[in-house]
Parts: sequence; C-alpha cells; structure tokens
Amino acid sequence: MTSEFSEQDGVGVHDALQRLWTPHRMSYVKGEGKADGDEPSGCPFCRVVELDDSDGLIIARGAEVFAVLNLYPYNPGHLMVLPYRHVPDYTDLTLSETAEFAAFTQKAMRVARHVAAPHGFNVGMNQGVVAGAGIAAHLHQHVVPRWGGDANFMPVIGHTKVLPQLLGETRQLLADGWKAVS
Repeated sequence: MTSEFSEQDGVGVHDALQRLWTPHRMSYVKGEGKADGDEPSGCPFCRVVELDDSDGLIIARGAEVFAVLNLYPYNPGHLMVLPYRHVPDYTDLTLSETAEFAAFTQKAMRVARHVAAPHGFNVGMNQGVVAGAGIAAHLHQHVVPRWGGDANFMPVIGHTKVLPQLLGETRQLLADGWKAVS
C-alpha cells in the first residue's frame, strides 16, 4: 500500500515546523505481526526463516542461530540474533546454541564496525513481557550500532527515527560484510 501526499485544507495555527510522516510504522503501533501466544505458528521469527534471505531481511544463517535485520530499527544496522528453536529464555539454549549465539553476536559487531564504523553498541535482550520483550515467546538479542549524536531531538521529542538507508540496502550491506569479515 502506498500513501499519496497532497496539500490539505484544515484547521490549525501554522507553527513553521516540518512534519516527517512515517505511515509504514502504523503496523508496528497496532502490533501487527507480533507473536500470537507462545506457539511457533504465530511467531514472526519462526516464519521469517522460511522466506528467502532478502525477503526475510536475514543477514546470515548458522547451524543453530541466525541474524536478521530488525524490521523496526532503532538505528541503521539494528539487527537481532536468534536461535532457530522457538524458546523464550536464554537459559533454554543448549550449550552449542549458546556458543553460536555468542559467536554471531560478536561477528555482528565486527561486521557493523567494518561496514558502518559505529562508535559503540547497545547489545541485549529483554526476557519476558514485563522486561520489555515485544515478542517474548522467541528469544532474540538486539545488536544496535550507536554513533555520537544519534539520540537527537527526533526520537527523544518527536518520537520519530530518521533512517538514512532503506532496510533492503542495509540488509545487503550487512550480508556482504558478513561474508567478508571473519
């Protein structure tokens, strides 16, 4: 669905502010695509691995885990590392899953440094709905590249994130970097 923009008449006092419209985020606001309960059949993370990498925004696939670009990124290059297995808690991972999970997280950071030179990272997971997990039924760890000044007034005051690159372009950049970085 494409939105068309046009001048509108209406009521209000001109305030000289520019508006950045992000209608694509409405699906996120409405909670569309979020897991339905604890079953893998309703889990977007379980569904995404059935897509090809480009359509699913998958950056890399391992034996037991994969890396995928976040559909609603906090910053350019915001990705997640997930086990294929539908488990909710970090303590549910096997030793081999834990090892690959950690290795993918480290590689994700190396790749981001290689392709985008961030100044730092936020790395973490929210365990459970009360801890802020949007999809609590399937464990996922966020890797968010950070740059000095990236928390400007837009997200803080305007609740809008301005991203300089389309998701498909970011996915391709990271996927290519994944192959190039050891």
